[in-house]
Amino acid sequence: MSDDGDIIPSVMQNGGNQYKIKENSFLPSAVVENNTKMSFENSKPAENYGPDQVLPASEKYTSEANGRVTLRIEAGADNTPISVPGLLTRSAELYGDLPALNYKSANKWVKVTYKEYEQNVRTVAKAFIKLGLERFHGVCIIGFNSPEWFYSDLGAIYAGGFAAGMYTTNLVDACFHCLETSKANIAVVEDSKQLEKILSVKSRLPHLKAIIQYEGKPTEEGVLSWEDVMRIGSAESDDKLNAVLKTMGVNECCTLVFTSGTEGASKAVMVSHDNLTYNAYMITKFLSLVNGKEVLVSYLPLSHVAAQITDIYSAITLGAQVYFGEKDALKGSLVNTLQAARPTVFLGVPRVWEKINEKLVSIGRKSGSLKKYIADWAKEVGLNHYEDAMKGVDRETYSYKFFRWLIFSRIKSAIGFDRCKYFISAAAPISVELKKYFMSLDIPLCEAFGMSECGGAHTLSNPTDENVAGVGKTLEGVRSKIDKPDKDGNGELCVYGRHVFMGYLNMPDKTEGTLDADGWLHSGDIAQIDDKGYVTITGRIKELLITAGGENIPPVLIENNVKAALPVVSNAFLIGDKRKFLSILLSLKCEVNAETAEPLDTLTPEVISWLSSLNCKFTKVSEVVANKPKEVFDAIQKGIDAANKKAISNAQKIQKFTLLPIDFSLPTGELGPTLKIKRPVVNDKYKDLIEEFYKN
Repeated sequence: MSDDGDIIPSVMQNGGNQYKIKENSFLPSAVVENNTKMSFENSKPAENYGPDQVLPASEKYTSEANGRVTLRIEAGADNTPISVPGLLTRSAELYGDLPALNYKSANKWVKVTYKEYEQNVRTVAKAFIKLGLERFHGVCIIGFNSPEWFYSDLGAIYAGGFAAGMYTTNLVDACFHCLETSKANIAVVEDSKQLEKILSVKSRLPHLKAIIQYEGKPTEEGVLSWEDVMRIGSAESDDKLNAVLKTMGVNECCTLVFTSGTEGASKAVMVSHDNLTYNAYMITKFLSLVNGKEVLVSYLPLSHVAAQITDIYSAITLGAQVYFGEKDALKGSLVNTLQAARPTVFLGVPRVWEKINEKLVSIGRKSGSLKKYIADWAKEVGLNHYEDAMKGVDRETYSYKFFRWLIFSRIKSAIGFDRCKYFISAAAPISVELKKYFMSLDIPLCEAFGMSECGGAHTLSNPTDENVAGVGKTLEGVRSKIDKPDKDGNGELCVYGRHVFMGYLNMPDKTEGTLDADGWLHSGDIAQIDDKGYVTITGRIKELLITAGGENIPPVLIENNVKAALPVVSNAFLIGDKRKFLSILLSLKCEVNAETAEPLDTLTPEVISWLSSLNCKFTKVSEVVANKPKEVFDAIQKGIDAANKKAISNAQKIQKFTLLPIDFSLPTGELGPTLKIKRPVVNDKYKDLIEEFYKN
């Protein structure tokens, strides 16, 4: 048996000899026994016992819509496979009358129980089948997080299709790409604004059979309302749905996750039932979450795998409650949902944590000198507590207990974090300085690393991990290795396990370029793993700058150092590929249009206060950029100098900088849906400005 191969290839590939699957709390014992018997019978599977069966397969990866793959089951990852329908059915049985979903209607919270949840999904699935959804065809969904989004996603899977989310910020061409690639039979849109995008390309989509609008009453002829869908599904018997479910296998694709396109054209990541359900199991086990007791808030884009694995699959695994945020969650209303839900686990991308940080700093700045003195003392005690824990000192000092009661508990209650046990940051790197800031407030962040291509998370950190700069250790039952490490141990992070995706739909070359012959996923991330197993991500191979002198420069680490030294900076963009020295573009923090999310010319109060401390009375970005006040540019240079002190070589020091006239944003195109910088876009947009750095 190859060390990198499947432990039970004869079972997974040919439905051969029976393999004893480990029983555990992942499934009730009856389901474990039945599933084992159905999937691993000595004779060839009948392929009609689905959806929890493992269908015969001989390949580790595929790019075909109806393809199957072997499962990478090995020690520590030998839980009984379960499908997405199997998982929700199980939770409906175990947690039937417990609340599953909570949403606002007419300004009141409405609860949906797990029994109702599963029944609604079945009703939607039956409607989709009636409307013509074929096996291995897409249901593309575009809209803000809502019960209807969940029902459509899971209903597509139940009905044998692919669930495929589209970002609400997608332009028409991006929507067309998703619909065409998935051969979508059904499009589900939130409102008339999103509907217009689909209608404008409908004539070019021969597979599209139905369009559903779930909010408001559709005015376009032929577009179905959500009420129409529920009526159609309710009128159907279960026969056709049950027949489809029997043909499914856990090693088939159920979801397409489209990559954000920050590094080129978006790819359709094929994610299997087992990828999702096993990843959810790994995460919930690592965090020691309690079945039937946890509360989550759904507000991040569900087209991103991090939100899906948390809000949908981990919640179902646990029998957790999900509260839906409002559409303007990221524009300020999130705190209202947090106060209502009081989540026990909270997931945020780094920009969300930065916004919370900015708000708390702004409030603190308005405090009197005595309050500020006490707050600073409390933060010092809070940070010391976690730094001691990282060194293995497990104790709570009297001062920590005192400030936890006096300060920390009040801050957390004001945000809605008073019950929260885990504060998670994912989807992009977060700075060490920001982690330490939240530690000082008794809000220790757990950083996760994952990809669409590994179904969610691959590593998770603990607040007491020794390596505060890292992303934790590899989760149980999956593996990490560094490919072609340099003298410092930096190389490409490679990932192996049951959570690794099936392939890119209709892209065999891209698939083979990402998954090697042994089934290892080449992440494209530069990382190192220390002797205790802690993983630290140091950059992206495609983002790596190679100077004219041949030195490799990871830009994100340097950009984060600059932002830590200059808290008034919103975005930093390092330049230096094939150049003799490094330079950097900076944008100052500014107000944002509440309707369009576009950056405004007006600076934030934090920046205005900073300028005032430098005897500069400007309040707009354009004023600072046009006048280039010496005291301001000198202060920025001091920040650059401070960041340069952290450089490990002269080649990694920034020589020049300039201020941009406008901040990066989604609407203006410099940021992707997960708020990562689209480097090719910025390079192209500011190419003339960049060339100015290197003219002489």
